[in-house]
Amino acid sequence: MKLFLTLAWRNAWRHRRRTLIVVLAIGLCMALMMWYDGFVGGFEQAIYSNAVKVLGGNIQVHAAGYREKADTTPLLPLENDQAILDAALAQPQVAAASRRIITSGLATSRQGAFPVSIVGVEPELELPVSLVAQNVTAGRYLKADDLDVAFIGKGLAEAMDVTVGDRIMLAGQALHEQTRTRTMTIIGVYDVGIPEIEKRTVYISLAEAQYLYNLTGQSTEVMISLHRLGQEDAVINNIQLLVTGYEVESWKTNFPELQSALESKGGVMNIFSVIILLISGIGILNLLLMAVFERTREIGILGALGLRPGQISLLFILEGSLMGLLGVIFGVGLGLAINFLLGKIGFDFAQFSSWTEYMALVSGRVYPTLGTEKLALRSLTALIISILASFYPAREASLSEPAEALHYV
Repeated sequence: MKLFLTLAWRNAWRHRRRTLIVVLAIGLCMALMMWYDGFVGGFEQAIYSNAVKVLGGNIQVHAAGYREKADTTPLLPLENDQAILDAALAQPQVAAASRRIITSGLATSRQGAFPVSIVGVEPELELPVSLVAQNVTAGRYLKADDLDVAFIGKGLAEAMDVTVGDRIMLAGQALHEQTRTRTMTIIGVYDVGIPEIEKRTVYISLAEAQYLYNLTGQSTEVMISLHRLGQEDAVINNIQLLVTGYEVESWKTNFPELQSALESKGGVMNIFSVIILLISGIGILNLLLMAVFERTREIGILGALGLRPGQISLLFILEGSLMGLLGVIFGVGLGLAINFLLGKIGFDFAQFSSWTEYMALVSGRVYPTLGTEKLALRSLTALIISILASFYPAREASLSEPAEALHYV
């Protein structure tokens, strides 16, 4: 095999210019895909990570049986929420963890009644990672000892025609399916740029929720926020090793529409990557096919020296594989360099925040990742296409008759 590799390496550089063109083509394709992966990775962190923050954190922990009744937002108290908090905060990927009480209800003003989720939060613990707390447009965010006050979104405030200082009525489902109603003062209004999300949620303090819904000293959910999107599975596995008897789920389960959006973007790029690599593969096929015709006499000599057709085929397949490997190495290096540079500079997407609802979650610049998320898949695809492109020229070479090839002019 060493002899064949040596011969293939030598033959690949016989026509240096053509080999460099093929290597450059594959390398640029790899770099382009890595740039796209890095750009999408940065975009996901900028948009979807913020969307996850607004919708309730990367991971949620509920009591056993919650998933079966999730459609009705059941109030199932956690037996030992402090143990869950300790287990979560012990993970280095966790940015924040806090207790919550979430129930369904109605917010009523003179404009009518609006269905909402009423969320009791620990304001001080959620403040560092809360996008709603960081986008207060009127009044202020909640405090732990706030009672009889609510923090609402701009979309709901406009629909209800209320502002800071106005009173609204909140009716929510308490423990044992009782309905508790209370008139509250609006303490603050937030604006994340997505009215549909803003209309759905009203925030109150955890202490207020515990009193209203007969859950003194208890909570129904532990919300966990991570430093980066994509770390959920590892954290969930570690938490489940430390505490048992709970349902630990990521945003992928609770907000499947976001997961679907991410997968669709990845699927489109996977198809696109195969197409552009196939174009590069045509270059390899063309180069090796020309090499077969140019080296007909050489192929005849190899056959006369005792190389079997399969060994001659292997020689050309190795030649194509080496060009593919060189292209992948060059492309990975170029892709890493480009993404590293762009990761320092970033892209300013603030001006495009009005294009779609979720674009509003881009607070400023988007910083691409290194693009290594799918590096193994991209590299393997490039190598496979390079090898496949070598098969037809290799077959043509193996079919040459030594006696005829030696007389070829």
